[in-house]
Amino acid sequence: MLSLGLSVPALLIAFVITITEMTEVVALVFALSAETGSLRSGALGAVAGTATVSLIALVSGAALEALPHADLLGVAAVVLAAFGVFLFRSTLKSYRRARRPGLAGPPKGHPALPFAGGFSVGAVEATETVIVLLALAAGGAGSSALVGALAGGAVLVVAALLVHERIRRIKVPTLKLGGTAMLFSFALFWGGEAYGVPWPGPYDLVLIPVFLAAVVVVRLAVEAVLRRDPPVEPKG
Repeated sequence: MLSLGLSVPALLIAFVITITEMTEVVALVFALSAETGSLRSGALGAVAGTATVSLIALVSGAALEALPHADLLGVAAVVLAAFGVFLFRSTLKSYRRARRPGLAGPPKGHPALPFAGGFSVGAVEATETVIVLLALAAGGAGSSALVGALAGGAVLVVAALLVHERIRRIKVPTLKLGGTAMLFSFALFWGGEAYGVPWPGPYDLVLIPVFLAAVVVVRLAVEAVLRRDPPVEPKG
């Protein structure tokens, strides 16, 4: 026990679960921002989704635990898959513009789309996090759980700010390709969980090979479509 009356094990559990679950939120907010070029809409949606779930937990923890988790995952999977289709079309346009520099500049996506995706992501991951925190609170370690969760959240915010500029330097087609693959990966993973698919491995590590496979599939799909485009006529 700490001198302030905090439980070290409970604090560490809360810290680790917050980092583990909410890292996915940060990653998907970056993916959602690939179309608009700004983190604002996706981040606001994620904050709103997280805050909504946290408010439910504050008002009634029992109500949060009673939420149909499979239904929540299913809805989130559909939202991410829909945005993935939208972002795939934008990814295709980006690769087409890269091959044909004379084409018009990229249109900005409507901010409501990444906001909706961010809200779904924030709500899903916050639900998984808060349920663990509620269990710790029920065992008398509520203060430790709160401190650990806040510390984990602060670490993620700082980490996101540190890598933001590096991510912005990535070429637009590559960034959108990664974002599209990430959205489809989470949609597949959460959809599978909603239907009770027994994914192998702990801590959602199966997402890594799923994401890598999605990158290959999306890139091949982009190339297949581009090959059907009319040839570029040389200038002059």
